[in-house]
Amino acid sequence: MSKKTSAISGFYRLSIKERVKKLREFANLTDEDQSVLEAFGALDAPTADRMIENVVGTFPFPLGIATNFQINGRDYLVPMVLEEPSVVAAASNAARMARQTGGFSASTTDPVMIGQIQVADIPDLEAAQKKITEQKANLLKVANAQDPVLVKFGGGARELQIRRLETIMGPMLVVHLLVDARDAMGANAVNTMCEVLAPLIEDLTKGRVYLRILSNLAVYRLARAEATFPAKALGGSKAVMGILKAYAFAQADPYRCATHNKGIMNGIDAVLLATGQDFRAVEAGAHTFAATREGGYQSLTYYEKTPEGDLQGSIELPLAVGLVGGATRTHPVARVCVKILSVKSANELAEVIASVGLAQNIAALRALSQEGIQTGHMKLHSRNVAIAAGAEGEEVDQVAQKMIAEKRVRFDRAQEILAELRKNPT
Repeated sequence: MSKKTSAISGFYRLSIKERVKKLREFANLTDEDQSVLEAFGALDAPTADRMIENVVGTFPFPLGIATNFQINGRDYLVPMVLEEPSVVAAASNAARMARQTGGFSASTTDPVMIGQIQVADIPDLEAAQKKITEQKANLLKVANAQDPVLVKFGGGARELQIRRLETIMGPMLVVHLLVDARDAMGANAVNTMCEVLAPLIEDLTKGRVYLRILSNLAVYRLARAEATFPAKALGGSKAVMGILKAYAFAQADPYRCATHNKGIMNGIDAVLLATGQDFRAVEAGAHTFAATREGGYQSLTYYEKTPEGDLQGSIELPLAVGLVGGATRTHPVARVCVKILSVKSANELAEVIASVGLAQNIAALRALSQEGIQTGHMKLHSRNVAIAAGAEGEEVDQVAQKMIAEKRVRFDRAQEILAELRKNPT
């Protein structure tokens, strides 16, 4: 028997069927395994094959709808894509509570992205900075010539900033190109502009340009949301105090704060995925933003008690999202999700996403500080465990309910219960 190898020359040139055949041979896949890969669903094979390399199938996630959201006086049904139980329900419940006091108020700054041009090996840093500053207007003009459509719609290169860095490889200059991306995420436009400016900056500085690429720390492209959550809806004054104590814990301890902010991103990432955004870029920007605040890694949310005893919550983070280009336009389900949201601009989409992040966080803090996160989460997770154990149809709920009653939500227990059910059907 020949040894298996992942060194498959020209894999990308094969058709999807040929790739699956190779995969089947390598991994000993069954007919059933192959049929799972070949069930492309809404994202058809030709579209998927154009989106990334070496496609052999798609990986569907559940698409749920969060209800009750009222943002800036407008109602939204929010599509969320993720596999984790309780997230959609938690966001919907928090939105229902905020609705009692007028819902969420949200805002955004202009959609300005940062492109970075790294210049090293400069013989005279002071002279280099001076020459770049003198040529700023011309450099911005050259940058804007790369994307006349963006400029036509009110966007384009806005400013140049020069930063001096002391690094382990010696001093460097980093030129920041600030670009208003309008309704695009902006990566392609910004990267193109940086590429065309690189040789000009090399000539001005007599140094060498290495990296020229967008930064995902979009500190000029912020989204904010706030809401008041009634004490009565949260569970009373003790619940408010518990949430404030949990928030204080996150602010004081990075170990807790990492999970605190992860809970926020549970909601944010789910909407990003549903609408075809670059969730990895937003994740990187959000956590870096949290880490560069005074005092070290901090919460992306802020809470305080109102004079009436209710809970006031707010969130602020970089949110680089777009409605133009990328998977937002390519993925058929993402297009439908954007239609469900009925947002008219990237800024409006960012306001919705920030509101979902705040809702998700308040719901998690409420659960953690009262009954504990497992109570609600496990009720929903138990169904996944039952399915993994082989339960089908009505068996899923029967197995899940028995595990919850016993407070033993485990795979081995699900198998035992399922075996008992099938041995003694009612």
